Amino acid sequence: MSIWELILAFVVVVLMLVALLANVLVLLCFLYSADIRKQVPGLFILNLTFCNLLMAVSSMPLTLAGIIYKSQPGGDHICHAVGFLETFLTTNSMLSMAALSIDRWIAVVFPLSYHSKMRYRDAALILSYTWLHSVSFPIVAASLSWVGFHHLYASCTLYNKRPEDRTQFMIFTGVFHALSFLLSLIILCFTYLKVLKVARFHCKRIDVITMQTLVLLVDIHPSVRERCLEEQKRRRQRATKKISTFIGTFILCFAPYVITRLVELSSVVHINSHWGIISKCLAYSKAVSDPFVYSLLRHQYKKTWKDIINKILKRSSINSSALTSESHNPHTPQLNE
Repeated sequence: MSIWELILAFVVVVLMLVALLANVLVLLCFLYSADIRKQVPGLFILNLTFCNLLMAVSSMPLTLAGIIYKSQPGGDHICHAVGFLETFLTTNSMLSMAALSIDRWIAVVFPLSYHSKMRYRDAALILSYTWLHSVSFPIVAASLSWVGFHHLYASCTLYNKRPEDRTQFMIFTGVFHALSFLLSLIILCFTYLKVLKVARFHCKRIDVITMQTLVLLVDIHPSVRERCLEEQKRRRQRATKKISTFIGTFILCFAPYVITRLVELSSVVHINSHWGIISKCLAYSKAVSDPFVYSLLRHQYKKTWKDIINKILKRSSINSSALTSESHNPHTPQLNE
């Protein structure tokens, strides 16, 4: 193995381990907290978490084996199954992010009618559509034998080995990425930009009230006035940062891989195999960033996993103190060794 292949293999191992750990932590928070389970967005986050976990235990290990052995890992049946699953999970995760953005848009733009427009039944219908949408493309690809080991990405994915099917495969690939990546990106941009517009409007109203209050309070200390102005500035930037993170991570992780897949269809441009694996690793990195972007960095999730850790530490400390008291109790019978 070359130094580049060693580095790429190490990156895949790190992505796989962090994705497993972070998504399992999100799943534990969901199971532990009744408040999180009651929220409608929790269904979308749960679906996204399962997609990321399955990606980490199915597609990533085979890509690691493909980088190391430079050939198809396992038999054809295993590779076809993993390629089918990878196509389904990638599409499903993209549409789950789009569903989360629609939920935020309704919650912010239509707050008074949110509970009537986004119920558990509505969320279940949206998830049903994402599953039907996501499974349709791998079914078509598998029926036409367009799933296999692709050396450019060292992974089992969409791949056409027959030159006579080149035109049909090009059309299929273009439609697939248009109705998965591009559709999700359009929904993300539309919904989050609407959310940003509402957030800026509310910030302006708060800023006007804050400035009027500061003008009336003539005896206010300069440090207090300065802190108010700094909080005003942070409030304006907070919504922009969050929305930039949602859209930015989506584009950064998926766009290089999608563009590479489309450029690959042209026989004119030669794509380096190292870049193919790097673009695949960027797509895998979405399974790492999603738990932090959508869950673990939110206050409710941070409080939940801290409660879980405190409960585990408290239980272990109680057990250790009980064992210590028993060992020092003279009336406790001792076992002979």
